[in-house]
Amino acid sequence: MRRILLAQNAGFCFGVKRAVDEAIKNKEKYNKKIYTLGPLIHNNDVVSMLEDNNIYAISMDDIKNLTSDDVVLIRSHGVSKKVIEELETHGVTTVNATCPYVTNIQKKADKYNKEGYKVIIMGDKNHPEVIGINGWADDNALVTKDGNIIEPLPDKVCLLSQTTEKQETWEKTLSYVSEHSKDVLAFNTICSATEVRQKSAMEISKEVQVMIVIGGKNSSNTTKLFEICKSNCSKTYHIENASDIPFELINNKSINLIGITAGASTPDWVIKEVVEIMENENLVQENQLDLMNSMDRKLTIGEVIEVEVLKVDHDAAYVAIPGYKLDGKIPKSEFSFDKVDNFSELVVVGQSIKAKVLSYNFEGYVLLSSKELQREIALEELAKAKEDEATLDITVSNSAKGGLVSYYKGIRIFIPQSQISVAFVKNLESYLNKTLKVKILNIEEGNVIASSRVIEEAEKKVVEDAAWSAITDGDVVKVKVLRFADFGAFVNVHGVDGLIPLSLMSYGKISKASEVLKIGQEIEAKIVASNRDENKLTLSIKDLIEDPWTNIEEKYPEDTIVIGKVVRLSDFGAFVELEKGVDGLLHISQISRKKINHPSEVLKVGDVVKAKIINVDKEKRKIGLSSKVLE
Repeated sequence: MRRILLAQNAGFCFGVKRAVDEAIKNKEKYNKKIYTLGPLIHNNDVVSMLEDNNIYAISMDDIKNLTSDDVVLIRSHGVSKKVIEELETHGVTTVNATCPYVTNIQKKADKYNKEGYKVIIMGDKNHPEVIGINGWADDNALVTKDGNIIEPLPDKVCLLSQTTEKQETWEKTLSYVSEHSKDVLAFNTICSATEVRQKSAMEISKEVQVMIVIGGKNSSNTTKLFEICKSNCSKTYHIENASDIPFELINNKSINLIGITAGASTPDWVIKEVVEIMENENLVQENQLDLMNSMDRKLTIGEVIEVEVLKVDHDAAYVAIPGYKLDGKIPKSEFSFDKVDNFSELVVVGQSIKAKVLSYNFEGYVLLSSKELQREIALEELAKAKEDEATLDITVSNSAKGGLVSYYKGIRIFIPQSQISVAFVKNLESYLNKTLKVKILNIEEGNVIASSRVIEEAEKKVVEDAAWSAITDGDVVKVKVLRFADFGAFVNVHGVDGLIPLSLMSYGKISKASEVLKIGQEIEAKIVASNRDENKLTLSIKDLIEDPWTNIEEKYPEDTIVIGKVVRLSDFGAFVELEKGVDGLLHISQISRKKINHPSEVLKVGDVVKAKIINVDKEKRKIGLSSKVLE
C-alpha cells in the first residue's frame, strides 16, 4: 500500500499568496491590464493563470515605455529604492506587494548602511530579492552565496539573509563574519515559513524511498528544498507540475513511501494533482490530501487567528479553527505570562480567544499561543508609551551585567546602571523586587531600554525650579553643609546645591573647609552670585562677618606692642597673625639686630613673637612689625 507524506507548509507562502491576491484584486479594481516587474512568482503555471487574467510581466527596461494610465505591481521579491523613484517619475499607479518580511530586510539595509555599517547579504547576487535589498544599501553591499568571503571585512558589519536561504549556510556565514569583524549586527532574516518548510522536507526525505519537490526551475526556495532532500534521498525529483513526473515513477509498484514538498511559489492545485497521481489508484494518503481537499484555509506560522474553546483540562485548552481541518491546542504554559493556578476555571468552553500559530501539527493539533500574542500587544503598548513619554510602574526581577532587568507582560526591559538614579548606584542587588517608575528610552529588535533616572531628573527639576524662584542675589539664607571639596563646601539651599568657596568662608587664611565647618552643620550664608542656566549658586559666610580691617588703625595703632603667631615664612620676612584675617609683616631687617640671611634661622611657623607696630596702611591692608627694636 503506497503512502504519501506531504511536508508541512508546502506551497504558497504568505508573501507569495499576498502578491497573487493583490494582483487579482487590483485587476478587478482598475479593470485594465496589470503589469508586474518581472514574473510575479517563479512558477510557470501561476504565470500562465495570471496572463489569462490580463496580468503580464514586464522587464525593468520596459518602465520607460509606461504612461500615467498604467498600473504596475511590485512583486513579493521587492525592488530597490531607485526603481520606486523611477516609477514615481513616470507617474504610473504603483501597487507595492513586496513581502513584509522582505520589506523588513530592506529597512535594515537602509538604516545600517546610513549608520556606517558594511551590509553583507547572504544569498544569490542575481536573485531579484537580493538585488532589491542591495539597492537599499546604495548597491554597496557585499553579497555571498555560501559564506566564503575573500575580501577583508571592516570592523562594523550588518549581516542579512535572503529569505529563502538555508539555515546551515546562515550559521556558516555568521561564524566567519563574527571571527573577522569586531562590531557585528546579525539579523537572521530567513523567512519562518521557509525554515518550517525546509525542516519538514529534511525530516521526510530521511524516511521515504522517493522525494518529489514541486516548483519552478528558476525558483530559489524550491532549488534549496531540492538540495536538502537530495542530500538525504538519492531519488529526489524536481518537477514543475504533474506533467513532469517520470512515467516509470508512477507505475513502480516497489515504491511504497513517497515524500512530497513544494516551493513557496507552487499553488495548491498543482500539489493536489501530483498527490492524486502518485497515490496510484486512490490509495489512502495519511489524511494529507483529504486535508487539502476539504479545507481551503492555509495557516502561516506567526499568523493571528480567532478560535473557539471546545474543551479545557488542567494543562491545555482545545479549540476549533474556522475553515481548518485540525483543531488547535493552547497549552497552559502558552496561555498567559501571569501565574495560572486553576486553568480550567480561567478558560471556559465557548470562549473566543485570539492566538498565534506556533506549529502546524503538534501531537495532532495546531499549536497556538495567546502568550505570544500578548507579547506582541505588550510591545505595541511599550512603543506607545515611548511615543507618549508615559510613565510605567515595573518591578525589578533580577540584576544583570551593567543594570537591572524587569518584565512587562513578558517583554524584557533593561535599565542600564547609569539610568537607575541621578545618584551613583553601586549595589544593584538592593533594587531586587522593588517597583520603579520608568520611561521607555529605546525599542529596537525587541530590545527595550528604560530609565528611572529621567523621572528623578524631571522631579528634581520641579524642586529646583521652585527653589530657584525663591533665590535672589544678596539674600541671607539658612543652609545645611552637605559635603566638602578641595575648593570649598557644598550646601543645600531650598533643595538646590550651592557652593561656599574657601575664599568666602573667612577673612583668615584657611586651607580646607573642615577647619571652619562640619558636615550636617546649619549656618547662615549670603547669596553672592546665581546662574539658573548653568545651575551655579555661590554663597559667602565672610560677607556676614565684620571686616577686621574696618577699624584697623584703632585696634592696632602705631608704636603699640603686640603678640602674634608666625603663620608663614618667606625670603623677605615672616608673616605674623594678629587675629583672624589680620596678618603683619616682620621684615627680615626687623627680626633681629644680628645679621641673618633667612627668617628660618631664628623663627619657625607656630612661634609666638612679640613685636612693635611700626606702620599701618589700611588701604593696602598692610601692617609693618619689628621685634628688633624690642631687643
